[in-house]
Amino acid sequence: MTMAARARSPSEGWGRDNMQRRNLRCRERAPPPQGPSPKPTIWVEPGSVVPRGPPVTIWCQGTLEAQVFHLDKEGTSVPWDRQKPPGPRDKAQLAIPQMTEQHAGSYQCYYSTPTGWSEGSDRLELVVTGSYSKPSLSALPSPVVTLGGSVTLQCGSHQGFNRFLLTKEGEDESSRTLDGQRAPNWQTQALFSVGPVTPGHRWMFRCYGFYRDTPQVWSAPSDPLELLVSGLSGKPSLLTSQGPVITSGQNLTLQCRSDVSYARFALFKEGGQDLPQRPARRPQEGLSQADFPLGPVSTVQGGRYRCYGGHGLSSEWSVPSETLELLVAGEEPAGRLRDRPSLSVRPGPTVAPGENVTLLCQSGERTDTFLLFKEGTAHRPLRLHSQDQAGRYQAEFSLSPVTSAHGGTYRCYGSLSTDPYLLSQPSEPLVLVVSVSSSVKRVEWAECGCIDPSTSLHTAGLTWYLSALIGVLVTFVLLLLVLLFLFLQHRGQDRCRKSHAAVSDTHSEVGLQLDHRAATSEAPQDVTYAELNHSIVRRGMAAPPAPPSGEPPAEPKTASWTPGGPVVKSLPANAQDMGLIHLLPDS
Repeated sequence: MTMAARARSPSEGWGRDNMQRRNLRCRERAPPPQGPSPKPTIWVEPGSVVPRGPPVTIWCQGTLEAQVFHLDKEGTSVPWDRQKPPGPRDKAQLAIPQMTEQHAGSYQCYYSTPTGWSEGSDRLELVVTGSYSKPSLSALPSPVVTLGGSVTLQCGSHQGFNRFLLTKEGEDESSRTLDGQRAPNWQTQALFSVGPVTPGHRWMFRCYGFYRDTPQVWSAPSDPLELLVSGLSGKPSLLTSQGPVITSGQNLTLQCRSDVSYARFALFKEGGQDLPQRPARRPQEGLSQADFPLGPVSTVQGGRYRCYGGHGLSSEWSVPSETLELLVAGEEPAGRLRDRPSLSVRPGPTVAPGENVTLLCQSGERTDTFLLFKEGTAHRPLRLHSQDQAGRYQAEFSLSPVTSAHGGTYRCYGSLSTDPYLLSQPSEPLVLVVSVSSSVKRVEWAECGCIDPSTSLHTAGLTWYLSALIGVLVTFVLLLLVLLFLFLQHRGQDRCRKSHAAVSDTHSEVGLQLDHRAATSEAPQDVTYAELNHSIVRRGMAAPPAPPSGEPPAEPKTASWTPGGPVVKSLPANAQDMGLIHLLPDS
């Protein structure tokens, strides 16, 4: 049975034979005598580092006089395989149908001739990858390196590897191995220093983790990391059509463009390791650009961005663009800002050039930083740390002295120090008008002793509302008092009218009697007394005048009509108290 036929049997594999064959190989395991034959050459296809699963072929090449080829694997007590080539051939093919951890190791081959055994070939290290999960590879502080600079590559894993290997891909492929160190985040890692970086080729890296006792069994490779060597050509521009403040959920596309004919562009976010690249397109002569769609934005997209332009497939890149800061507003996950801040202005929304203006941003929720943004501009928002004023957080943005350029619509936002690129809901818009005529109007209002409505309506705010409410309440109370007064007055008048009517009726009755009797008879008659209501008399008659000092009071007299004429008689002293009234004739 040939070695290729034996390799096709998965149950046997390489070096797996029946017990009789093993015993025979044990007897043949004694080191063969070395003769003058040259040492063979050993290699493997498709490569010495192979992932788990695919087939692998090991080749051993000697001379045409070779009769038998042996393949030894380090750590085994018998030859891993033995093959007698059919016919005069100078090499043997040793096939592995499926690469596994069992096939990883250090191999050496040799062959025999009629004159003896050759010396052993060089060692072949056959590595299997993918036995463990991949580690992470990052550049500190950034994968963007200036020409001639250095960078530290960090390879780390939570698998507890005690060895790490860094490979550089490309034409100048190389590798380095370092012992793993325990990191504060409960992972092991190795720090590889790379540099100085030079132009001319790509700086592409991967890393692996493994254990010291199984050096040919590696983890899966890390994601590739490419270093960008910047500063070799003119910087591009990074633009966005939406402005620096983006509403959560809004679609966003960043555009990198340059007047240099770059073949590709790369986008870099500070603090990240990804460097997405896009081929350049040329919308017009002398202009190259690439679009980077970020999709519906969320907290992940907030941050600071730069872009680079590159030529071909090298690691040479341009000077970075100016930094573009993206702020995401409106998202409210748990623990984020929920309160919408308020924005007010002093002395008012309409000011004259040269005046001192203060924009006040306030919030009842804890806020670390306030940002003031003017709509329609690409400028970065103004930032101020908040101050706690009696449980309310606020910041005062001073615009002094104002010019016509300060006019426009403003909004303010709040943010936390833990998420500086995640903003609260915006405040209501505030329109600031800078007008020369506003100063003249204020003088006119001041001269007439009035209040400038443009100022009072804005600055009074809640105070005006409370004053109006108090005025309404006072008016209501006064109205109630007036109604009560009118009611009491009306009631008194009713009583007076009733009393006056009673007295008038009595006088009329008496007068009629007097007139009637005067017409019928002039003879004196007996005295007649008229008895009236006591209370009416007191109201209707005035008290008689007091007598002169020293004179006795005059007796009350009464007049009565008799058939013969009026008779005047004296009345008792208590006549008034008895309810009597004097009846006197007309003169």
